[in-house]
Amino acid sequence: MDIIEEIKNTISENPVVLFMKGSPEFPQCGFSMRTVEALKACDVKFTYVDILAAPEVRSNLPTISNWPTFPQVFVNGELIGGCDIVTELYEKGELEPIVKQAAKRAELADS
Repeated sequence: MDIIEEIKNTISENPVVLFMKGSPEFPQCGFSMRTVEALKACDVKFTYVDILAAPEVRSNLPTISNWPTFPQVFVNGELIGGCDIVTELYEKGELEPIVKQAAKRAELADS
């Protein structure tokens, strides 16, 4: 499987995916840290990919998403955005319903 296909599979197979620098436990930049905090505050399970440990993902994801910077959050296969957009959605109270609906839809599909 080539890297583009692998990235697309990760995005399509997980309801909420965060491509970030580091891990949720040890973010390696402030933008990734703020994005993790917003997702964790929504109390929803999410998958993450450490782009520092996966340089092929780091170099190829922007061509798939048309988004040049990291972190990047995908919900139900769609790019939501980076740190600023995710943080703004969280502050407006709009992020939690989006990610919870995605998680619930995934649970229903699995049952």
